[in-house]
Amino acid sequence: METESAHASALAEAAKETGIQPFIWSTLEDTRRWIPLSDKRMPTLMGRYEVPHLDAKGEADQFFTELGLPVAFLLTFFHRDNFIHFGMGLKKSPEGDLILTLPLRGKKLAGIAAEDIGKCAYGIFKRGKDLIGKTVGIAGEHLTGVQIAAETSRALGREVRFQDISPDEYRKMGFPGAEDLGNMFQFYRDFEQVFCGAREPGFSRSLNRDLKNFRTGSLRISGNSNKLKLGNLDFQRCPRIHPGRSSNIRGS
Repeated sequence: METESAHASALAEAAKETGIQPFIWSTLEDTRRWIPLSDKRMPTLMGRYEVPHLDAKGEADQFFTELGLPVAFLLTFFHRDNFIHFGMGLKKSPEGDLILTLPLRGKKLAGIAAEDIGKCAYGIFKRGKDLIGKTVGIAGEHLTGVQIAAETSRALGREVRFQDISPDEYRKMGFPGAEDLGNMFQFYRDFEQVFCGAREPGFSRSLNRDLKNFRTGSLRISGNSNKLKLGNLDFQRCPRIHPGRSSNIRGS
């Protein structure tokens, strides 16, 4: 996080020195505004963060405002492409079912295709000075875990079941970054109105007319009789989840 902060400071100084304008800083919420470190709802990480990869981004906003730069703050969010990275992808149950596991408790997740982020940023540039000094949130749509599973089922032509677990269970899943992501999802879940409210798909579409939703997004599908892939994730090689943790909530 210290490296990212140093990079942000250097970028702000470089933008000031070269007179670049307008300037877009891709950022995220500093969750400590809503969940201070004294709040015990989630564990503090790295000694000073609730959600390190969000908090460090939000904390770095000050480098740009303190220098009085003509900057627009772009609030990105959950890339749908994340489902083919980290430990967030689909898993196979012992019965061969495909399982999507997220700690959402019925709340919605604001998502976007990674390729649409740059297009929305271009839309900000095209508006010239209109959005300077403003915070602009973008999303393709807001979906619950059940809805994400349903759309994935349609895309794959194969049933995907949604499994809702607690943030604490997610933090203990063991893959790199699980604690950070568990806290992140807890923040999204507990502050759904704050997070989704800052990312309006209608406004995002005004920046990018070709904005994709989950169904038309960047799910890259290929398959044959022996295996099924979503992007670069081979389901046959996914670690199997514990049979007792599969819910009966279905995505279609």
